[in-house]
This record gives sequence, C-alpha cells and structure tokens, in this order.
Amino acid sequence: MKTIIVMPVANEEATMGQVIEQILALPYEELFLYPVIDAYSKDNTEKIIREYESTGRVKCIFYKGSKGVISCYLEGFRRALEDGADWVIEMDGGGSHKPSEIPQFMRKLEEGYDCVWGSRFVEGGGISNHPLYRRILSSGGTLLSNLVLGTKLKDMTSGFEAFKAGILEEFIFDNFLSNGHMYQTEMRFYCRNYRAIEVPIHYVGGKSSLKIGGVKEALSILFKLKKNEKRVRNKR
Repeated sequence: MKTIIVMPVANEEATMGQVIEQILALPYEELFLYPVIDAYSKDNTEKIIREYESTGRVKCIFYKGSKGVISCYLEGFRRALEDGADWVIEMDGGGSHKPSEIPQFMRKLEEGYDCVWGSRFVEGGGISNHPLYRRILSSGGTLLSNLVLGTKLKDMTSGFEAFKAGILEEFIFDNFLSNGHMYQTEMRFYCRNYRAIEVPIHYVGGKSSLKIGGVKEALSILFKLKKNEKRVRNKR
C-alpha cells in the first residue's frame, strides 16, 4: 500500500537529516515522506529536505498559504490524497515522535482499522522531557474532551496518527475549526465512529511555554465541535 507520511517542519536543521534517514531505513518500499514547510522556517531545514528528494521517496512541500502548523498538516493531507496515497500517517518533525514506532501504525491499518491513534497514556506509552504542567494539560484535556464529546480515548491530544485515505477524503479541511493543537482532538472526535485503535507511543518533549490564549481557544472550540461536524463532511 502506498503510504505517505505528512510531517510539518520548521527550524529543524539539527535533527531533520537524522529523522529522514530513520524513516527511509524502514523496510517499506512504498513509504514516502512529505515534509511541509513554510516561511516561518529560517534555517537550513528546507535545504536538507531537498537533498533527499533524489531518493524518489521524499517530497518537500513549501506551503505559501500557510496559516500555521495545522494548516500545514491539512495541506499535506491534500497533497498526499492527490498523489494517490492509500494510507496517510501524520507525525511531528524534530524528533518528538519516533520513526521506529511507525511500523505499529501500519500493522494496525493492515489489520483493517480505519484510524490509528498514537497514545501516550495507554500501557506501553510514555512522555519524556516534558514539563509537569504540559502533562497535566494533555491528560486533563483528554478527560474533559471525553466528558464533553462522549469519546472514550485514553489520549485525545496526541499528534501521531494514521488513516486510510478514504477516511480523509470524507473531510472538508477548510472547515476545521482549530488553527492550533486542538486540531488533534477535533480529528479524533470526527472519526469517533470509524474502526479505530490506540497504540502506545513515546513522546519526547522540548521547550514549551503555557499560552493562556491557546487554552482559551481550545476550550471555545471544544464546545463547538458537535455543531461543526456537518460542515466538515463531504456529502456523499
């Protein structure tokens, strides 16, 4: 199955080459990487990515219309679908998600699951190098999301996930509400009725700061998701 990894990246020159090498070393001939980059990136990340395009398995996407990381995710999805992906994997660049964990996502898709969610809070998962308040936000956000939305996942905010292409084709990406990391919760909510499973991941954190505006935005969006669901679905 043609599998495309969508990976928004910016200012990742210290780790970009290593991440690409690890992905290309996985034993899948039909595994491709689409790093999505925008003008926010000021270092040599784009140059490093383009050096790997000659492999035929890496495609650098410079998204001029970017409005932030989430718009890069969604543009990556569009391009992956246009290029005939059967499966699409979404993951972060910069080493926060481990390429070595990609095979478990593919195995679950092979088993027939429509969506595979990376989870830090199921048995075998974990978080490292992340401040306590961020862990509390992630776990508390999951509890609140499940309560408000009626979902039952262990992790509603992780950014490591995989889809069968047909699932993504059902969405109108321009009608997603979130421009920030609430997108992860939004996607999990919209996909709650598909055949899905959580798999353990080990998230490696980095520098971060608490942004009250981001928390307020997330709470506002949380209570709008049910009303927005019809707007994000293509009519069939």
